[in-house]
Amino acid sequence: MSIVQNRKAFHDYFVEERFEAGLVLEGWEVKAIRAGRAQLGEAYVIVKNSALWLIGAHISALPTASTHVNPDPVRTRKLLLHAEEISKLIGKVEQRGYTLVPLDLHYKGGRVKLEIGLAKGKQLHDKRATERDKDWQREKQRLLRTR
Repeated sequence: MSIVQNRKAFHDYFVEERFEAGLVLEGWEVKAIRAGRAQLGEAYVIVKNSALWLIGAHISALPTASTHVNPDPVRTRKLLLHAEEISKLIGKVEQRGYTLVPLDLHYKGGRVKLEIGLAKGKQLHDKRATERDKDWQREKQRLLRTR
């Protein structure tokens, strides 16, 4: 069940592979995510010290958050993957010019998971071609319905 999606990622990147990662979250963050107070629009994933980190994801604290906790909505969060997946991603990001993009925040087995994509950036003409294809598919469906 999807919580929030990063639609901008598919507009700006060609996503070639997808991986599912766990997140290191605090208690107030889990409650806020369950209330639907998460955004991935400005988020990105970096590699630092052989680990993956989610930066820029905004999780707004609930107004009923504890008084002794000082919530930081855009703190850096660690991603949890298997060691062989991390080494594969590090190799592709450092050598082949790929980037890691957060795609989807969802539940799996009662836990919050993040789907990240191994992606290459689109240039302006690629974005225009993608838009043209979407428009044509929409028009084609409209024409088929009218018959």
